[in-house]
Amino acid sequence: MRAQLLRRSAPVAVAAASLLVLSACGSATPVSKVRDTSTDVPFTGCDQVACEDTIDGAPYEIRLPDKWNGTLLIYSHGYRYAQPAPPDFRPVSTEPQAASDDVTAKALLDQGYALAGSAYASNGWAVADGVKAAEDLYAFFKDNVGDPNRVLVWGDSLGGLITQTIAEKHPEWVDGAAPLCGAVAGVVPNMDLALDVSYAVKTLIYPDLKLTGYASYEESVQNFTEAAKAVLDAASDTSGGGTAKVLTIAALVDAPGQTQRFDGAAIESKVKATVESLVTALGYATFARYDLEERFGGNPSSNEDTDYAERVSESEASLIDTVTPGAAAANVALLQAGQRVPVDAAALDKALAEGGDPQGTIQDPTITLHTASDPLVIVQNETFLRDRYLAAQAEGRTAGGLVQLYTVAPATYPETPGAPYGAGHCNFTLQSRVAVIDLLTDWVQNGVYPGTKAIAEAMGTSSGLAPLFVPGPWPDPDVEAAG
Repeated sequence: MRAQLLRRSAPVAVAAASLLVLSACGSATPVSKVRDTSTDVPFTGCDQVACEDTIDGAPYEIRLPDKWNGTLLIYSHGYRYAQPAPPDFRPVSTEPQAASDDVTAKALLDQGYALAGSAYASNGWAVADGVKAAEDLYAFFKDNVGDPNRVLVWGDSLGGLITQTIAEKHPEWVDGAAPLCGAVAGVVPNMDLALDVSYAVKTLIYPDLKLTGYASYEESVQNFTEAAKAVLDAASDTSGGGTAKVLTIAALVDAPGQTQRFDGAAIESKVKATVESLVTALGYATFARYDLEERFGGNPSSNEDTDYAERVSESEASLIDTVTPGAAAANVALLQAGQRVPVDAAALDKALAEGGDPQGTIQDPTITLHTASDPLVIVQNETFLRDRYLAAQAEGRTAGGLVQLYTVAPATYPETPGAPYGAGHCNFTLQSRVAVIDLLTDWVQNGVYPGTKAIAEAMGTSSGLAPLFVPGPWPDPDVEAAG
């Protein structure tokens, strides 16, 4: 197996019970470094400091409250395409973000938080640039605006991966972290899953799909466009076995059968949600992969050792066979026999070094939040981080605690406006986002571990909070999240 991704050896029961372990260990761990309770900390305002400018190619933004509570929030935004991408090819953004959105920013400013965030020097899988942007922004704020009593890092999606990377790298100035809907399993596991999707689409549905080594961005987009159309066509081909093939591909990567638009309550809705999830993954397997391979100098993904037979469970096979009898075994046999994709060892090493590979060596209070049904960054990313945290904790390489929160969508909802929470990528309520920051602040500043009651009160009754939800294991059972 590739470096740092080891064969699973821990019993499944250990992983299933780990949520309880986290609660016990987190509450017993001394995690607070800064407990200054000042509520009116002096700072230099934007009339004297450049609150919008650029540092080393990364535009930044600072937003200051009227009265500062001493907490600085440094936000890392999510993935931005390196070039205009399907379906609308809108211009890529280079705007800085001090929060996930203006409404959340206002709510936090009203509570006295200072906000700061950057765009990155490049778009795409720009984890190293995102980390550097946060480092530079922290130094600028401390030198020119004010000396924070505590610094919390937070971010969405790829920004969640950047957040976790910053927290593990800089425990000397990071006091708490909140990766939201984060790709916290890291670049290699997530892009391996994207490769699984494209490989399966090529093997079962669209043989002309190119998997790696695109000659140009335009070639990668063309491959995506044609493959996505083939998947859409296959999904509606119930009698010819196409629907069963789509469900087989979904089973390989545990693609959610529920999205923000489709509740998955009926088989038709479930198939539509599955198609949306797979087409999303195809984008990252094609035009996003082109950026990745340009950035890391080759292909960091492989499926040479993958046993696709163990990726389809009995219940998944039963559903596939209900649509087309005998299709599950036949499709898996084709996947087992297909031509596999080798890894570029140098690209893999560079991806692990620069593309985000959290080890779970958590030194400060950390709260994650994820929707149970996320078609872009699957919720099992949290399982991966949890397992790495437990492994690091067992080896004495942690000093902080980890609390993981999940929201679940209502059983049914209309396509428009869609799920209010719980399904979709980063689909959280305003109260949920603010609650995570407030709970984290109380933990860092006052040493108050976020217990079940406090979490429920902060999140409210309309957030979809699901205290008993536990994500399943990472889709590839041959990969353990041991660092």
